[in-house]
Amino acid sequence: MPLVIAEIGKPQIVKKIGGNDDVKRHLENLGFNVGGTVTIVNSLSGNVIVKVKESRIAINEDMARRIFV
Repeated sequence: MPLVIAEIGKPQIVKKIGGNDDVKRHLENLGFNVGGTVTIVNSLSGNVIVKVKESRIAINEDMARRIFV
């Protein structure tokens, strides 16, 4: 399922990252790697704040739909 509809506060494992090579590289640079753990901290209108590797990152709905957990 896309990250945007995942449960808030529950750790999730990244299964797949979609999009073109530039998008994948950008998300990997932010810490979103296949097999890594992410947790949604908050969600507002599809935009999410995610905890990745002890950091909090805000991503928009379009990017969150490209991350599958």
